[in-house]
Amino acid sequence: MAEEVCYPRVKNTGLRGVPVADTKVSYIDGVRGELQYRGYQIQDLARYTTYEEVAFLLIHGQLPSRAELEAFDGRLRSMRPVPPPVLQATALRPRTASPMDVLQGAVPFLADHDSTLGGNSKEAVRAQSERLIAQLPTVVAAWKRIRSGERALDPRPDLPTRRTSCSCSREEPGRAGRPHPGRVPGSPCRPHVQRVHLRRPRGGKHPGPPLRIGGRSGRSPLRGSPRRRQHRGHEDAPGDRQTGKGRVVRQSQARRGREDHGDGPRGLQDPRSRAPILKEFALELGEKTGESFWIDIAEKVREVTQAELKARRGQEIYPNVDFYSAATYYQLGIEPDLFTPVFAIGRIAGWCAHVIEEKFAEAQEKPALYRPEAEYIGDYCGPQGCAFVPLGARASA
Repeated sequence: MAEEVCYPRVKNTGLRGVPVADTKVSYIDGVRGELQYRGYQIQDLARYTTYEEVAFLLIHGQLPSRAELEAFDGRLRSMRPVPPPVLQATALRPRTASPMDVLQGAVPFLADHDSTLGGNSKEAVRAQSERLIAQLPTVVAAWKRIRSGERALDPRPDLPTRRTSCSCSREEPGRAGRPHPGRVPGSPCRPHVQRVHLRRPRGGKHPGPPLRIGGRSGRSPLRGSPRRRQHRGHEDAPGDRQTGKGRVVRQSQARRGREDHGDGPRGLQDPRSRAPILKEFALELGEKTGESFWIDIAEKVREVTQAELKARRGQEIYPNVDFYSAATYYQLGIEPDLFTPVFAIGRIAGWCAHVIEEKFAEAQEKPALYRPEAEYIGDYCGPQGCAFVPLGARASA
């Protein structure tokens, strides 16, 4: 006998807050503002480690010894060059193409040229993951030059990976990966601070395809690019800080429920986590660049947004890591439409870590595909369905 169901069913749209699996990669306590990678607090990792150390931790499951770190760093440096056919295909893209679309489109091409493609062991998938970590910064930096009509430069083997992640900033002529003299030469990026580990679809023989699917969140109309929109929100008032234009713009956004400019954490509901780390770094950059007013604007935006949402919707809302990313990236000389790809560069190790964990059932009894259901509401012709009408008998619109 069929089970009787009372409609409408209660649905959790977007599955927010609904556990679907176990994981050993990251831990979030939104109320307490805790974020851990493999058991380590984000504050400690941001303060005491490098990008390469955290990437190794995520991919291999433990912090590296000095010898392991040196070997890992050497592998990443050797893997940075992108096969010429991939760059040639990238150069065929329209110059107006979204940099995030370009990056996503390059991932399957990189898989085609991966010598370990088809390897199904954990060691092979880790090698594929390391290659993606090494090559994605090269792709983004190459596209920055290609779309400007310049030749893509070979990656510099003398720079650590955390510095190649900054190579999308303005460069001195003929010097790849060197920020513009006015953009804090030598300042390290901190991409590991921004590595959020979201669960993504699993499948295929290479981590690239599920990562390409996961990366689409950066282009979703619901998510879009919070970092780029946050910068636009800040740009609304840099020359009009005394007139309150920024306040008017932000009040208008808050009244319409616009929480997507780096506000409204999706898991962390406490101001203590990654946002203060990026804020501190942005302040350091402001002192060096003489552009600390970007943080002044960001703080005013935060105050207005929090007050408006508290007054109108009764919500306590705090900035997430995206909020201060905009000011940080811009002061490093990174162009606004490259914000999301650079953010993805930091996330790639976390995405790969989840692919490995799910593929090899590191946290569960066996690998599992996630198949959430959608409730059908398309009752076009009543409960019996629609009577088919042949093409010749259909009335013209």
